[in-house]
This record gives sequence, structure tokens and C-alpha cells, in this order.
Amino acid sequence: MRVLVTGGAGFIGSHVVESLRAHGHEPVVYDISDGPASDVRDPDAIRAALPGVDAVCHQAAMVGLGVDFSDAADYVSHNDLGTAVLLTAMAEAGVRRLVLAGSMVVYGEGRYSCEWHGVVRPGPRSVAALESGRFEPLCPVCGEDLSPGLVAEDAPVDPRNVYATTKLTQEHLAAAWARTTGGSAISLRYHNVYGPGMPRDTPYAGVASFFRSALARGESPRVYEDGHQRRDFVHVRDVASANVAALEANPTPGTLTAYNTGSGDPHTVGEMARALAAAYGGPDPVITGEFRLGDVRHITADSSRLRAELGWKAEVGFEEGMREFARAEMRSA
Repeated sequence: MRVLVTGGAGFIGSHVVESLRAHGHEPVVYDISDGPASDVRDPDAIRAALPGVDAVCHQAAMVGLGVDFSDAADYVSHNDLGTAVLLTAMAEAGVRRLVLAGSMVVYGEGRYSCEWHGVVRPGPRSVAALESGRFEPLCPVCGEDLSPGLVAEDAPVDPRNVYATTKLTQEHLAAAWARTTGGSAISLRYHNVYGPGMPRDTPYAGVASFFRSALARGESPRVYEDGHQRRDFVHVRDVASANVAALEANPTPGTLTAYNTGSGDPHTVGEMARALAAAYGGPDPVITGEFRLGDVRHITADSSRLRAELGWKAEVGFEEGMREFARAEMRSA
């Protein structure tokens, strides 16, 4: 299969390219790092890249929470306009298979249950609560403590920041494209991806990158809130193999199917910081109590659907992955 990989020179995209080659496919790298002529927002450029292509693996995106709301136009331009231009060109070229780099951020907060009221959906955490160190969401009915759980793909979506909103919009655009063209689309809702080649020293990188960059400078990783927020840290090679599994699948035409893509082994951010610092041999993490308003408290999802339907499973364990990442090369951007 000849596969156009947008963002194919990036952190995740480069691993997808490597995995595609290892499985006998022909990846075609399309990446803005090659210059403006490889921007997915350029209709002529993307049209020129599609002849002879059997499928598109769309990894190109502006990622991370960003700095503040002033980034909104850039996020919408890169993620949503770029996806719309790409899908339009695919419709014209007759390319009918898409795998999209989705994200678990579309859910907002994860799944919570109250002892008295069952499954509930807490609203965004208030500034006052966060400033006072009350990080855990409370039951919106009775105000009591909640127990976090796993989120399934059929959970209501509730994006809590600009990046999350653009990732959900990408899915809606892909679903509309699939219905209109009879194409098939799969969105892999990535969890917290880490591993070799992760970008360093950028406000748009993930938390694992922030911690690894601090250690490389001889500094302690700075952990926001109290460090007990739960995430699913999934290795980039596992994410790459999930993309290959999705490209080789036979989804129903005219639809978009979403799959949670995580390791299935949740850990707290504090645990990750301590494991990485220990593996690196650097200073212990510092719990700062600071917060970012767009962050959610707990988000871990159930990836059993991806395992059951596409035969994929994560292979890199948490401790093994952190030991490797502690010594891995990182990219400058």
C-alpha cells in the first residue's frame, strides 16, 4: 500500500513511516519541515502529492495546550483548515482511506462515579478551587468525592481547550468526508505519547518532554498540581503500530470509527516524573501546586476496542519505556 503520511518527519509521523516500511508498505513523507510547498493547507501542493496514493495517514497538526488563547487562530488554521484542504483533495483524487491522529483530549475530564449518584460528569474546575489546592473534581449533584475510571469511545465528548476543540473538529470533518465520498476513516485517539525523537524545550510538547528536557538541563522536573493526576503514557512505537493496524483494517465505508489508543496501564504524572528522573539519574521531581486552567484532572481510556477489533496491543511497558526515554535522543522542535 502506498501511504501519504502528513507530518511524516515529525515525532509520531517518523515512527509511523518506519513502521509502515517494516510492514512492507510504501510511505510517502509529506511534512512542512520541507518548506511551504509541503503545507497541508496548500491545495495545489497536497493535490500534487496524492496521485498513486492508496491511503492517507494524517499526523500533521499543531499539538499541545499552547501558551494562551492567542494561539487559537494558529490551531484552527493548522489542524482544521489543514484537514479540510486535505480531505477536499482526497475527495477529488479518489483516495478513500484515511487514518487520523486523534486525541483523548476530546473527552475533557475522564469517567467518574459517585458513591451515591453513579456515573456523573463534573464540569470544568474553577480557578478558585485550583488556587486553593482543591484539584479533584467533585460530584456535581452532592459535592462528594468521585472515583475516576476508564472512558469508552461512546462517552460524550467535552473538549476543554482550543487544541481539544480542533481535534474534535478534525473528526467531524473526516466523518463528513467519509459520508459524502463513501470513504472510510479511523481516528486513533492517542493518549500521552512519549519516546525517542520527542521534541524538547517547546511550550507545545507533552509533559514527558517537559520533564526530560528539565533533566537534561540538570534541573528537577516540575510537576503541576499535586502530581496525582492520572494519565496513560503510551510509547510512540506502539502508537506507530496502531496506525499500521488501522491502515490495514477494513472499516465500514462511509463512516468514521474512533479507537482509544493507550497502553492500558495508567500512572500518575508524579509517578512518571519519578520513574524518568530515576532512570536518568537526575534530581527528584518537585511538586509545585501550579496549574494550567485548560488541563483536566484524570483522563484514562479503555483501549480494549482497538485490541479486539484490530488485533493491536501495546508492547512497551511503562518501566522499560521510561528507561529508554531517559537516554533517548530528542529533537529540537
